[in-house]
Amino acid sequence: MDATNPKPRIAIPVPHSQKPEYAQRSLPQYVSAIERAGGEAIVIQLDQPSEAIARQITDCQAVLLPGSAADVDPQKYNAERSPQTADADALRDAVDELLLQDAHNLRKPIFGICYGLQSLNVWRTGTLVQDIASVLRSPVKHEAGRAIARAHSVHIDPISNLAGIFQADPETAGAAATRELHPLDIAVNSSHHQSAESVGDGLRVVARCPEDGVIEAIEGTNASHFVLAVQWHPERTFDDEASSRALFRAFVKAAGEYH
Repeated sequence: MDATNPKPRIAIPVPHSQKPEYAQRSLPQYVSAIERAGGEAIVIQLDQPSEAIARQITDCQAVLLPGSAADVDPQKYNAERSPQTADADALRDAVDELLLQDAHNLRKPIFGICYGLQSLNVWRTGTLVQDIASVLRSPVKHEAGRAIARAHSVHIDPISNLAGIFQADPETAGAAATRELHPLDIAVNSSHHQSAESVGDGLRVVARCPEDGVIEAIEGTNASHFVLAVQWHPERTFDDEASSRALFRAFVKAAGEYH
């Protein structure tokens, strides 16, 4: 990190290349969460040449992969497309792959959110459930949307970096002590119809929805490389949820420690 700029720079691709109203609504929440956690958000436009993107991310210490209104192209994980699968966003996919390759090669911290989890998982050769409602017949409303702040609970593996984030953060640790938050069982929002199925190379499952087993978080197996992705949207509840603030603080802290 540049000594003249104490804030770690976090690369964030624009969420969607073909739905500007979605991008304009969602992107500011990611930028705000990063900045309030102590980082500097570097927005990566999707319609740039790859060389320009490569130059831009050279000066970034970490990568945040946000949500999207698109679905990952099933051809990327050798599956036939389900009728419920939304159109892919080729530009977003290409930028994600550039960012992930750079971060993986140089061990930069990676944080994926919703579509970002799915993008990361497929890039690491994992597969996806293309439509939770029709495939799993789940009673849980994973597509609950923005209006429902707490759609369902998530159970976290106690032997995971994710659990360690909540146990180490002063705010979430204090809430657990007063029974306001149990670090291994949290309530989350939910706005997705797909999820990870088989988990990609170098990743492991660290949280599930207890009602139906849907994968809710994955992380890297290399303890020296911060790789975390969650299926919910902590950027939306940064103001209201201690657990959301803890996730962004841990990520920005890892970016600040990156060398």
